[in-house]
This record gives sequence, structure tokens and C-alpha cells, in this order.
Amino acid sequence: MRGLKAYLPGITNPLGRQAKIFRLTAVVTVTDEGGSSGRLRRDFRILPPGDIRNCMVALAEDERLLTQLFNYRFSSGHGLRGHSFGNLFLVALTHLTRDFAKAVRVSSEVLAIRGEIYPSTLSDVRLKAEQSDGRMIYGESRITKTPIPIQRLHIIPNRCRPLPETLAAIQHADLITVGPGSLYTSLIPNLLVQGIPQQIARSRALKVYICNLMTQPGESRGYSAADHVRALHEHAGRRLFDAVILNNCKVSTALMRRYAADGAAPVENDLAEVRALGVEPVLANVLLEDRVARHNPAQLAKLLLRLVESRGVKSRESKVES
Repeated sequence: MRGLKAYLPGITNPLGRQAKIFRLTAVVTVTDEGGSSGRLRRDFRILPPGDIRNCMVALAEDERLLTQLFNYRFSSGHGLRGHSFGNLFLVALTHLTRDFAKAVRVSSEVLAIRGEIYPSTLSDVRLKAEQSDGRMIYGESRITKTPIPIQRLHIIPNRCRPLPETLAAIQHADLITVGPGSLYTSLIPNLLVQGIPQQIARSRALKVYICNLMTQPGESRGYSAADHVRALHEHAGRRLFDAVILNNCKVSTALMRRYAADGAAPVENDLAEVRALGVEPVLANVLLEDRVARHNPAQLAKLLLRLVESRGVKSRESKVES
């Protein structure tokens, strides 16, 4: 989202072409139960605001200021310690509007967010994971830490519904992207909301999965690129993606050691297996190294728009669902 927002009207187009985005929409999972979001969810019986807050920061026009403000965490104070300002802001607006989705919309307007942000559902949902040993574990925080491979993910209640605005954005999109993000706790939960995978499958948009750079202990230890795609398709109950973006730039030795200490490694690009799933692998240098390995937002956005252009999408208003 950080890279794609640069192509919205009023922003200088890095490509120097007419490859503009007229609508940018983010659909965000609401299953977080840890940290500040988890505490606010329990104390105020609202949907967890943390992932929504991160999207607001990414889509903010004045990103540096909002990053500092919304990500500011109180280090002291009874009941305040550990909470971020952005989470508290969303809680206050939810109580004022009595509607979480409206609170997100109003705060986006107040903060000049460049795009639209929708929770994947307004239902109070939790995650349940079936492990390879047959045991069930509950809650996002436990799922991210399990050393036992996950066989199947479930959402409770399983008949939760998406927002109509979410389905409409998917229906009218020219490009739908999923990822990067934690496979079982950030990406797959959206595909478990009834109506979302069906609408994606019906869409004529170009559908792209942006594969993680590194495996994630507790969720995808030892997973190859094909394993990621396979898990997404199996939980969606259908093939969704036309292409998957895979990084082909080597991670530095120093950073590799840091990840290896936590049991993580670069995702293997098993191209033949990916193609066997009916998905076209797209190899590119999208790595940005800092203290961690991240996707380069600018390079990723350029690549996505070039994929759309090469597919021949010529609609008057290009819309992107991310």
C-alpha cells in the first residue's frame, strides 16, 4: 500500500506514465488478540484496531508525522502502558460513532488517508488451528508460536459475513493483491470470511500473491513458495491467483544468521511446483534490507502496475484491491 499510494491522483507518478490508480482499497483481518489490540478488544468489546492502524499509517499522505503519532506507545501510566495512540484513537471514535467501520472511515477522512480501509468482517471472530498432531489451538497469539505445523485454520464463528463495500471493491477491481504478511494469522483469515474468496474467484481482475521473503517460525517454518500458494488455495477452496511475486535477490549473510537464530530462512522458489498449481511465478528483486528483510514498496508497486499493463487492462478507472 505504501508503494501503490504514490500512483493515486495528485501524486507524482514514479513511472512517468499514465499508470494511475483511481481507487485503492485495503481489506484487513480482525483476529488480533495480543498486545494493545488484544487488551482493548477485551476491555471495550470492539474489534482489534492494530492492523487497521498500520494500514492508516501506510496510506497517510504525511506518513512520517502519522507514523510517529499513531505508533507512539505509552511507557507509563495506569492502564495506558503498552497502548499505542492510534489504537486509542480508533477506540474513542468507535464509541462516538457506535460503529467500528464508520470509525475507520471517519478517522481516515480526518487524517487524509489516501485510500479506503475496510475490516474483512464486523463479526467478533477468533482463530482456531488444527495442528498436524490432531490437536486444536485457539487464538492468534498461540498460533504464531506453535512449533507444530498447522494442518488447517478455522475462523469462529465460521459463518461471519464481509462488508458489502469489501465485496463491491473486489468486484470492480482491476488488480487484487494478497500479501505479504503472516500466512495463517494475516492472510488466510480474510479468505475464511464467507463471500470473499468466492468474489475474488469471480473477479476478472489480475490476482497476484506477493510471497513472503522469509519463512516464519510458528506459521510457515520450512514452507516453500508453492507451500504458501497451496495453503492459500486450500483454505479458499479454489484456485485464486494468476501470478505470484517471488524475490530473487539473496539476503545478506549477516541478516541470514539473525533469521537462522530464530529458525527462519528465505522462502525457496520452487518454480516447477508453483506452475503445477496453475500460478505463474514472477521473479524480481524486491528485497529491502534494514534490520529485517522487507519488500521494497516502490519496486513492488512498479512491478504490480507493469503486470497489469502487460495484461492489457485498459479500463478508464483502474482500481486496486490490496
